[in-house]
Amino acid sequence: MSTLTSHRPRPPAQPVTLRARRLPLIALLGIALGALALSAAVVYGAEIGGAFLVIVVGLLLYLVGVYIASARVEGPRQARNRTWSSLIHSAFVLAALPLLSVVWTLLSKGTERLDGNFFQTSMNNIGPRDAEGGAYHAIVGTLEQVGIATLITVPLGVLCAIYLVEYGRGRFAFWIRFFVDVMTGIPSIVSGLFVLAFWVLIVSPYLTATGRPGYSGFAAALALSVLMLPLVVRSTEEMLRLVPAPLREGSYALGVPKWKTILRVVIPTALPGIVTGVMLAIARAAGETAPVLLVAGGTAAINFNPFENNQSSLALFVYQQAGDASKYSPARAWTAALTLVALVLILTIAAKLLARRNRLSR
Repeated sequence: MSTLTSHRPRPPAQPVTLRARRLPLIALLGIALGALALSAAVVYGAEIGGAFLVIVVGLLLYLVGVYIASARVEGPRQARNRTWSSLIHSAFVLAALPLLSVVWTLLSKGTERLDGNFFQTSMNNIGPRDAEGGAYHAIVGTLEQVGIATLITVPLGVLCAIYLVEYGRGRFAFWIRFFVDVMTGIPSIVSGLFVLAFWVLIVSPYLTATGRPGYSGFAAALALSVLMLPLVVRSTEEMLRLVPAPLREGSYALGVPKWKTILRVVIPTALPGIVTGVMLAIARAAGETAPVLLVAGGTAAINFNPFENNQSSLALFVYQQAGDASKYSPARAWTAALTLVALVLILTIAAKLLARRNRLSR
Protein backbone atom coordinates (compact mmCIF):
# COMPACT_ATOMS: atom_id res chain seq x y z
CA MET A 1 0.00 0.00 0.00
CA SER A 2 2.84 2.37 0.86
CA THR A 3 4.56 1.51 -2.41
CA LEU A 4 1.50 2.43 -4.44
CA THR A 5 1.14 5.66 -2.50
CA SER A 6 4.75 6.64 -2.99
CA HIS A 7 4.55 6.15 -6.78
CA ARG A 8 1.26 8.04 -7.23
CA PRO A 9 1.71 10.61 -10.04
CA ARG A 10 1.91 14.19 -8.83
CA PRO A 11 -0.38 16.85 -10.30
CA PRO A 12 1.26 19.07 -12.91
CA ALA A 13 2.86 22.18 -11.46
CA GLN A 14 1.31 25.53 -12.20
CA PRO A 15 3.28 27.46 -14.85
CA VAL A 16 5.36 30.25 -13.36
CA THR A 17 4.56 33.53 -15.04
CA LEU A 18 6.97 36.46 -14.96
CA ARG A 19 4.36 38.94 -16.12
CA ALA A 20 2.12 40.66 -13.62
CA ARG A 21 -1.50 41.28 -14.38
CA ARG A 22 -2.06 44.66 -15.99
CA LEU A 23 -5.13 46.81 -16.18
CA PRO A 24 -6.04 47.09 -19.88
CA LEU A 25 -6.21 50.45 -21.59
CA ILE A 26 -9.85 49.96 -22.51
CA ALA A 27 -10.66 49.70 -18.80
CA LEU A 28 -8.96 53.05 -18.10
CA LEU A 29 -10.90 54.68 -20.93
CA GLY A 30 -14.11 53.20 -19.60
CA ILE A 31 -13.37 54.50 -16.11
CA ALA A 32 -12.65 57.98 -17.52
CA LEU A 33 -15.87 58.08 -19.55
CA GLY A 34 -17.89 56.77 -16.64
CA ALA A 35 -16.36 59.35 -14.28
CA LEU A 36 -17.14 62.20 -16.68
CA ALA A 37 -20.69 60.96 -17.22
CA LEU A 38 -21.33 60.61 -13.49
CA SER A 39 -19.76 64.01 -12.81
CA ALA A 40 -21.89 65.68 -15.47
CA ALA A 41 -25.02 64.07 -14.09
CA VAL A 42 -24.24 65.24 -10.55
CA VAL A 43 -23.10 68.77 -11.44
CA TYR A 44 -25.75 69.57 -14.03
CA GLY A 45 -28.45 67.69 -12.15
CA ALA A 46 -27.83 69.67 -8.96
CA GLU A 47 -27.13 72.87 -10.97
CA ILE A 48 -24.02 73.69 -8.93
CA GLY A 49 -21.56 74.55 -11.71
CA GLY A 50 -20.48 74.33 -15.29
CA ALA A 51 -18.02 72.48 -17.51
CA PHE A 52 -14.95 73.25 -15.40
CA LEU A 53 -16.52 71.79 -12.27
CA VAL A 54 -17.53 68.74 -14.29
CA ILE A 55 -13.88 68.20 -15.24
CA VAL A 56 -12.64 68.63 -11.67
CA VAL A 57 -15.24 66.30 -10.15
CA GLY A 58 -14.72 63.83 -12.98
CA LEU A 59 -10.99 63.84 -12.28
CA LEU A 60 -11.58 62.98 -8.63
CA LEU A 61 -14.00 60.20 -9.54
CA TYR A 62 -11.52 58.90 -12.11
CA LEU A 63 -8.74 58.69 -9.51
CA VAL A 64 -11.00 56.80 -7.12
CA GLY A 65 -12.12 54.43 -9.88
CA VAL A 66 -8.57 53.80 -11.07
CA TYR A 67 -7.41 52.97 -7.55
CA ILE A 68 -10.27 50.52 -6.94
CA ALA A 69 -9.89 48.79 -10.33
CA SER A 70 -6.10 48.64 -10.13
CA ALA A 71 -6.18 47.29 -6.56
CA ARG A 72 -8.44 44.41 -7.62
CA VAL A 73 -6.45 43.53 -10.75
CA GLU A 74 -2.85 44.58 -10.09
CA GLY A 75 -2.59 44.75 -6.32
CA PRO A 76 -2.45 47.59 -3.77
CA ARG A 77 1.14 48.57 -4.52
CA GLN A 78 0.58 49.01 -8.24
CA ALA A 79 -2.72 50.72 -7.51
CA ARG A 80 -0.97 53.42 -5.49
CA ASN A 81 1.64 53.86 -8.21
CA ARG A 82 -1.00 54.13 -10.95
CA THR A 83 -3.09 56.57 -8.88
CA TRP A 84 -0.19 58.92 -8.26
CA SER A 85 0.87 58.72 -11.92
CA SER A 86 -2.68 59.58 -12.97
CA LEU A 87 -2.71 62.48 -10.52
CA ILE A 88 0.53 63.88 -12.00
CA HIS A 89 -0.77 63.58 -15.56
CA SER A 90 -4.08 65.13 -14.57
CA ALA A 91 -2.31 68.05 -12.90
CA PHE A 92 -0.39 68.64 -16.14
CA VAL A 93 -3.62 68.64 -18.13
CA LEU A 94 -5.30 71.06 -15.72
CA ALA A 95 -2.27 73.37 -15.89
CA ALA A 96 -2.23 73.26 -19.70
CA LEU A 97 -5.96 73.94 -20.08
CA PRO A 98 -5.76 77.70 -19.34
CA LEU A 99 -2.84 78.07 -21.76
CA LEU A 100 -4.69 76.19 -24.49
CA SER A 101 -7.79 78.25 -23.78
CA VAL A 102 -5.84 81.50 -24.16
CA VAL A 103 -4.22 80.34 -27.40
CA TRP A 104 -7.56 79.19 -28.83
CA THR A 105 -9.26 82.47 -27.86
CA LEU A 106 -6.50 84.54 -29.44
CA LEU A 107 -6.54 82.52 -32.65
CA SER A 108 -10.33 82.49 -32.95
CA LYS A 109 -10.90 86.17 -32.19
CA GLY A 110 -7.60 87.72 -33.27
CA THR A 111 -7.75 86.74 -36.92
CA GLU A 112 -10.72 88.97 -37.76
CA ARG A 113 -8.55 92.04 -38.47
CA LEU A 114 -5.43 90.16 -39.47
CA ASP A 115 -5.00 92.02 -42.77
CA GLY A 116 -2.62 94.41 -44.46
CA ASN A 117 -4.51 97.51 -43.36
CA PHE A 118 -4.03 96.62 -39.70
CA PHE A 119 -0.23 96.44 -40.06
CA GLN A 120 0.18 99.41 -42.42
CA THR A 121 -2.00 102.13 -40.88
CA SER A 122 -2.41 103.85 -37.53
CA MET A 123 -5.43 105.15 -35.64
CA ASN A 124 -4.80 108.74 -36.70
CA ASN A 125 -8.02 110.37 -38.00
CA ILE A 126 -9.99 107.16 -37.37
CA GLY A 127 -13.44 107.76 -35.91
CA PRO A 128 -15.78 105.48 -33.97
CA ARG A 129 -17.69 104.55 -37.14
CA ASP A 130 -14.60 103.75 -39.21
CA ALA A 131 -13.92 100.06 -39.64
CA GLU A 132 -10.35 100.70 -40.80
CA GLY A 133 -7.38 101.66 -38.69
CA GLY A 134 -4.53 99.57 -37.45
CA ALA A 135 -1.71 99.20 -34.95
CA TYR A 136 1.32 100.18 -37.04
CA HIS A 137 2.16 103.02 -34.63
CA ALA A 138 1.82 100.67 -31.65
CA ILE A 139 4.07 98.04 -33.23
CA VAL A 140 6.74 100.66 -33.90
CA GLY A 141 6.50 101.92 -30.34
CA THR A 142 6.74 98.43 -28.83
CA LEU A 143 9.80 97.50 -30.89
CA GLU A 144 11.62 100.74 -30.07
CA GLN A 145 10.76 100.82 -26.37
CA VAL A 146 11.53 97.15 -25.72
CA GLY A 147 14.65 97.34 -27.87
CA ILE A 148 16.05 100.33 -25.97
CA ALA A 149 15.12 98.75 -22.63
CA THR A 150 16.92 95.55 -23.66
CA LEU A 151 20.06 97.44 -24.70
CA ILE A 152 20.10 99.16 -21.30
CA THR A 153 19.16 96.19 -19.14
CA VAL A 154 21.01 93.17 -20.53
CA PRO A 155 24.59 94.50 -20.12
CA LEU A 156 23.81 95.88 -16.65
CA GLY A 157 22.02 92.72 -15.54
CA VAL A 158 24.64 90.30 -16.85
CA LEU A 159 27.54 92.30 -15.40
CA CYS A 160 25.77 92.58 -12.05
CA ALA A 161 25.17 88.81 -11.99
CA ILE A 162 28.81 88.13 -12.89
CA TYR A 163 29.91 90.33 -9.99
CA LEU A 164 27.58 88.56 -7.55
CA VAL A 165 28.73 85.07 -8.59
CA GLU A 166 32.42 85.55 -9.34
CA TYR A 167 33.53 88.53 -7.24
CA GLY A 168 30.81 89.54 -4.79
CA ARG A 169 31.63 88.88 -1.15
CA GLY A 170 30.60 90.52 2.07
CA ARG A 171 27.97 93.09 2.95
CA PHE A 172 27.94 94.95 -0.35
CA ALA A 173 26.99 91.83 -2.33
CA PHE A 174 24.37 91.00 0.28
CA TRP A 175 22.68 94.39 -0.12
CA ILE A 176 22.75 94.07 -3.93
CA ARG A 177 20.97 90.70 -3.72
CA PHE A 178 18.51 92.15 -1.23
CA PHE A 179 17.55 95.09 -3.45
CA VAL A 180 17.34 92.87 -6.51
CA ASP A 181 14.90 90.62 -4.65
CA VAL A 182 12.88 93.66 -3.58
CA MET A 183 12.78 95.04 -7.13
CA THR A 184 11.47 91.71 -8.41
CA GLY A 185 8.16 92.31 -6.64
CA ILE A 186 7.77 96.00 -7.55
CA PRO A 187 4.47 96.68 -9.40
CA SER A 188 4.84 98.08 -12.88
CA ILE A 189 3.02 101.28 -12.03
CA VAL A 190 5.63 102.07 -9.36
CA SER A 191 8.41 101.94 -11.94
CA GLY A 192 6.35 104.24 -14.16
CA LEU A 193 5.83 106.69 -11.29
CA PHE A 194 9.56 106.62 -10.52
CA VAL A 195 10.53 107.48 -14.09
CA LEU A 196 7.74 110.09 -14.24
CA ALA A 197 8.97 111.81 -11.09
CA PHE A 198 12.68 111.61 -11.91
CA TRP A 199 13.13 111.67 -15.67
CA VAL A 200 10.01 113.28 -17.09
CA LEU A 201 9.45 116.01 -14.48
CA ILE A 202 13.05 116.74 -13.40
CA VAL A 203 15.57 115.72 -16.08
CA SER A 204 13.67 116.11 -19.37
CA PRO A 205 12.90 119.86 -18.96
CA TYR A 206 16.66 120.53 -19.09
CA LEU A 207 16.97 118.51 -22.30
CA THR A 208 14.21 120.26 -24.25
CA ALA A 209 14.23 123.72 -25.78
CA THR A 210 10.85 124.61 -24.28
CA GLY A 211 11.80 123.63 -20.74
CA ARG A 212 8.65 121.56 -20.32
CA PRO A 213 8.39 117.93 -19.19
CA GLY A 214 8.85 115.64 -22.15
CA TYR A 215 6.84 112.44 -22.53
CA SER A 216 8.61 110.02 -24.84
CA GLY A 217 9.18 106.43 -25.78
CA PHE A 218 12.64 106.62 -24.20
CA ALA A 219 11.05 107.37 -20.82
CA ALA A 220 8.86 104.30 -21.28
CA ALA A 221 12.00 102.28 -22.09
CA LEU A 222 13.56 103.45 -18.83
CA ALA A 223 10.50 102.34 -16.89
CA LEU A 224 10.54 98.97 -18.63
CA SER A 225 14.25 98.54 -17.90
CA VAL A 226 13.49 98.98 -14.17
CA LEU A 227 11.12 96.00 -14.47
CA MET A 228 13.49 93.91 -16.58
CA LEU A 229 16.66 94.41 -14.55
CA PRO A 230 15.87 92.17 -11.52
CA LEU A 231 14.65 89.36 -13.78
CA VAL A 232 17.83 89.43 -15.85
CA VAL A 233 20.06 89.60 -12.77
CA ARG A 234 18.36 86.74 -10.94
CA SER A 235 18.11 84.41 -13.94
CA THR A 236 21.70 85.08 -15.04
CA GLU A 237 22.98 84.59 -11.49
CA GLU A 238 21.28 81.21 -11.20
CA MET A 239 22.60 80.07 -14.58
CA LEU A 240 26.15 81.11 -13.72
CA ARG A 241 25.97 79.18 -10.46
CA LEU A 242 25.02 76.04 -12.40
CA VAL A 243 28.30 76.09 -14.35
CA PRO A 244 30.45 73.24 -12.91
CA ALA A 245 33.41 74.36 -10.82
CA PRO A 246 35.84 71.96 -12.60
CA LEU A 247 35.43 74.03 -15.78
CA ARG A 248 36.70 77.11 -13.99
CA GLU A 249 39.45 75.17 -12.21
CA GLY A 250 40.63 73.60 -15.45
CA SER A 251 40.86 77.00 -17.09
CA TYR A 252 42.77 78.42 -14.13
CA ALA A 253 45.14 75.42 -14.21
CA LEU A 254 46.01 76.28 -17.82
CA GLY A 255 46.99 79.78 -16.76
CA VAL A 256 43.95 81.57 -18.18
CA PRO A 257 43.08 84.78 -16.30
CA LYS A 258 39.82 84.96 -14.40
CA TRP A 259 38.22 87.58 -16.64
CA LYS A 260 39.00 85.52 -19.72
CA THR A 261 37.69 82.35 -18.05
CA ILE A 262 34.42 84.12 -17.37
CA LEU A 263 34.23 85.47 -20.91
CA ARG A 264 35.26 82.30 -22.80
CA VAL A 265 34.16 79.46 -20.51
CA VAL A 266 31.53 80.46 -17.96
CA ILE A 267 29.27 82.70 -20.06
CA PRO A 268 29.19 80.41 -23.14
CA THR A 269 28.26 77.46 -20.91
CA ALA A 270 25.41 79.37 -19.27
CA LEU A 271 24.33 81.20 -22.44
CA PRO A 272 21.13 79.19 -23.16
CA GLY A 273 19.81 79.83 -19.66
CA ILE A 274 20.80 83.50 -19.82
CA VAL A 275 18.94 83.89 -23.12
CA THR A 276 15.86 82.29 -21.58
CA GLY A 277 15.91 84.73 -18.67
CA VAL A 278 16.38 87.69 -21.00
CA MET A 279 13.45 86.61 -23.16
CA LEU A 280 11.24 86.24 -20.09
CA ALA A 281 12.14 89.80 -19.12
CA ILE A 282 11.42 91.03 -22.65
CA ALA A 283 8.06 89.27 -22.64
CA ARG A 284 7.12 90.96 -19.37
CA ALA A 285 8.24 94.36 -20.60
CA ALA A 286 6.36 94.03 -23.89
CA GLY A 287 3.10 93.33 -22.08
CA GLU A 288 3.23 96.25 -19.62
CA THR A 289 0.66 99.03 -20.00
CA ALA A 290 0.89 101.29 -16.92
CA PRO A 291 4.49 102.56 -17.43
CA VAL A 292 3.85 103.40 -21.08
CA LEU A 293 0.62 105.20 -20.22
CA LEU A 294 2.30 107.27 -17.49
CA VAL A 295 5.52 108.36 -19.20
CA ALA A 296 4.86 107.94 -22.94
CA GLY A 297 1.26 109.13 -22.95
CA GLY A 298 0.15 107.18 -25.98
CA THR A 299 -0.79 108.59 -29.34
CA ALA A 300 -2.85 107.64 -32.38
CA ALA A 301 -0.21 108.82 -34.85
CA ILE A 302 3.04 107.21 -35.92
CA ASN A 303 6.12 108.44 -34.08
CA PHE A 304 9.46 106.97 -35.14
CA ASN A 305 11.47 109.15 -32.73
CA PRO A 306 11.50 107.55 -29.26
CA PHE A 307 13.23 110.59 -27.72
CA GLU A 308 10.55 113.15 -28.51
CA ASN A 309 6.76 113.40 -28.20
CA ASN A 310 4.23 110.79 -27.17
CA GLN A 311 4.44 107.21 -28.32
CA SER A 312 2.14 104.20 -28.08
CA SER A 313 2.70 100.45 -27.66
CA LEU A 314 0.80 97.28 -28.41
CA ALA A 315 -0.16 96.69 -24.78
CA LEU A 316 -1.44 100.27 -24.46
CA PHE A 317 -3.24 99.93 -27.80
CA VAL A 318 -5.03 96.80 -26.54
CA TYR A 319 -6.02 98.61 -23.34
CA GLN A 320 -7.38 101.62 -25.22
CA GLN A 321 -9.26 99.61 -27.83
CA ALA A 322 -10.78 97.29 -25.23
CA GLY A 323 -12.32 100.30 -23.49
CA ASP A 324 -13.46 102.07 -26.65
CA ALA A 325 -17.17 102.29 -27.39
CA SER A 326 -16.81 101.60 -31.11
CA LYS A 327 -18.10 98.26 -32.33
CA TYR A 328 -14.90 97.82 -34.37
CA SER A 329 -12.58 98.25 -31.37
CA PRO A 330 -12.80 94.71 -29.89
CA ALA A 331 -11.58 93.18 -33.15
CA ARG A 332 -8.61 95.56 -33.19
CA ALA A 333 -7.84 94.74 -29.54
CA TRP A 334 -7.87 90.97 -30.13
CA THR A 335 -5.70 91.25 -33.25
CA ALA A 336 -3.23 93.49 -31.42
CA ALA A 337 -3.06 90.96 -28.56
CA LEU A 338 -2.39 88.17 -31.04
CA THR A 339 0.28 90.31 -32.70
CA LEU A 340 1.97 90.95 -29.37
CA VAL A 341 2.04 87.25 -28.48
CA ALA A 342 3.32 86.34 -31.95
CA LEU A 343 6.01 89.04 -31.73
CA VAL A 344 7.29 87.72 -28.39
CA LEU A 345 7.19 84.15 -29.73
CA ILE A 346 9.20 85.10 -32.83
CA LEU A 347 11.81 86.92 -30.76
CA THR A 348 12.09 83.97 -28.36
CA ILE A 349 12.57 81.44 -31.15
CA ALA A 350 15.12 83.66 -32.89
CA ALA A 351 17.10 84.15 -29.67
CA LYS A 352 17.05 80.41 -28.93
CA LEU A 353 18.26 79.54 -32.42
CA LEU A 354 20.99 82.18 -32.26
CA ALA A 355 22.22 80.93 -28.88
CA ARG A 356 22.15 77.32 -30.08
CA ARG A 357 24.05 78.19 -33.26
CA ASN A 358 26.75 80.09 -31.34
CA ARG A 359 27.15 77.16 -28.93
CA LEU A 360 27.52 74.64 -31.75
CA SER A 361 29.96 76.82 -33.63
CA ARG A 362 32.36 76.68 -30.71
